[in-house]
Amino acid sequence: MRSEATTVEAYLSGLPEDRRPAIEAVREVILKNLPDGYEEAMNWGMITYQVPLRTCSDTYNKKPLMYAALASQKHHMAVYLTAIYMDESERHAFEESYRATGKRLDAGKSCVRFRKLGDLPLPLIGQVIGSLAVEEFVRRAKAARSPRGARG
Repeated sequence: MRSEATTVEAYLSGLPEDRRPAIEAVREVILKNLPDGYEEAMNWGMITYQVPLRTCSDTYNKKPLMYAALASQKHHMAVYLTAIYMDESERHAFEESYRATGKRLDAGKSCVRFRKLGDLPLPLIGQVIGSLAVEEFVRRAKAARSPRGARG
């Protein structure tokens, strides 16, 4: 369910009443923990937390690097955590920590799906969001795109 909203406020106001409080609560956790240098914007039909082009303009698609995102999809809501999916050991550690909370993990390729706010361990989401400075995220993203990968 891609939104055509061009501002975060328009996106939020366009959400169904039963989803808006959950998306707003997750957004609050993200904003509270987001390291300096990232910006909140609308991109790809979702609320994104991204590296501004003025910080890193050398991207494969000429769009800002997406660090995280938040979306209301057709059958669920999702928080996208790009950074943990760049590294297999970090992904495993996140999944282990998630399961240790007692909540059921419903994860896609780069997202955690949830149907209600209580499905998400918000402190863990905040911890992951706060874990990577812009400079380190950019370095990892460039290494992942490099033909030599992280070794280069």
